[in-house]
Amino acid sequence: MRPLPQSPPSSPACPRPSCTCTTWASASPRIVAELAARHPDSPVPRDPGDLARFFTFTDFAHFIDVYLATVGLLRTAEDVRMLTYEVARDLSAQRVRYAELTMTPYTSVVRGIPIEAYTEAIEDARVAAERDHGVVLRWIYDIPGESGLESADATLSYALDHRPEALVGFGLGGPEIGVPRAQFAPHFAAARAAGLHSVPHSGESTGPRSVWDALTLLGAERIGHGTSSVQDPHLLEHLAEHRIPLEVCPTSNIATRVVERLEEHPIRAMRDAGVVVTVNSDDPPMFGTTLGREYEIAALLLDLDEDGLADLALAAVDASFAPDDVAAGLRAEIRSYTAAFSAMQR
Repeated sequence: MRPLPQSPPSSPACPRPSCTCTTWASASPRIVAELAARHPDSPVPRDPGDLARFFTFTDFAHFIDVYLATVGLLRTAEDVRMLTYEVARDLSAQRVRYAELTMTPYTSVVRGIPIEAYTEAIEDARVAAERDHGVVLRWIYDIPGESGLESADATLSYALDHRPEALVGFGLGGPEIGVPRAQFAPHFAAARAAGLHSVPHSGESTGPRSVWDALTLLGAERIGHGTSSVQDPHLLEHLAEHRIPLEVCPTSNIATRVVERLEEHPIRAMRDAGVVVTVNSDDPPMFGTTLGREYEIAALLLDLDEDGLADLALAAVDASFAPDDVAAGLRAEIRSYTAAFSAMQR
C-alpha cells in the first residue's frame, strides 16, 4: 500500500463532504462527560480515563448495552438540543460541510421527552448550527430494532405526524440477530410513500440474507454497513448494478468485533466488485475515531492517491440526499481543492 496522502502545509485542508452517523454517539467525550455531570445517577462515568474504558467493547451486544446506557443521559429537551448543536460544532471542526445524522426519537420519548419538544430541540439546534458553523444537517429517523413493532409504529408516527423540516430518511438500527427485517416492511412502505428515503442497517452482525431482506422488503436505497455482502457474489453484483451504496465504517467494525483485523476489512473487495462505497464515522467518540481518520484508513486499505480520495468524497456526495445546491457546492469545493493540490505538486 502506498503512503497515506497528506495535505500540503500551505493548502486548505480537504473538505469532508458528508457523513452518516448517530447523533448522540457522535458526541465527543467532552459532551458525554457534561451530560453525565448533569445526571450523576447515570452509570456513564465522567472521568476521561474511565469513559475510555467504558467505551471498550467486547462484542456487538456489549456495544448495544453501552449505547443504551449512554442514551439514558438524554432526559430533557435541552439535553437533546445541546447534544445536537455540540455534535454539529465538532463536525465543523473536522471540516465536515454536510451530515445526515441518524436520530432515534423513540428512545428519548419513552424516557419522558414529548415528541413535540424533541422535534423543536433538534430543529432549533440544526438552524443554529448552520448559522454559527456552516454545517448543513439532515435527519434520518431510525427504528431501534431491539424494541420491536411498538417502536416501529411510534417512529413512523413521529416521521409522518411530527415530521421535522430536515427529515430525509427512514432507517433501522440496533442489533440484527433476532430482529428480522420483514416485520418492518409496512413501516418502510409507508415512509417511502411519504417521500422518505430507505436507509436501514443490515449485514453488519448477520449474513448477506439480511441485506437481501433490506433491499427486497424495505426498499433500501443505501445500506448501513453491509459488511457481510462480500460473502455473496450475486449480492455484490446486484449492489453494483443498481448503484446501491454501502456505508462503510472500518473502525466501528473492528471495535464491535464484526471484523477481526483492519487488514481483513472487506472494503477493498466491495470496491473491486464495483460496489459504491462511502466512508462514514458511525459513532466516532465511542470508537475513538473521526471522519478524517476513517478517510485515512480507507486510503490505506484501498491504496488511494489524492485523486482517489477525491473520488471517494464525491461518491459520498452522490450517495447523499443533500439538496441540489448543497451537493453542487460540495462537488465544486472538492474539485477545486484537488486542482489546487495537484498544481502544488508540479
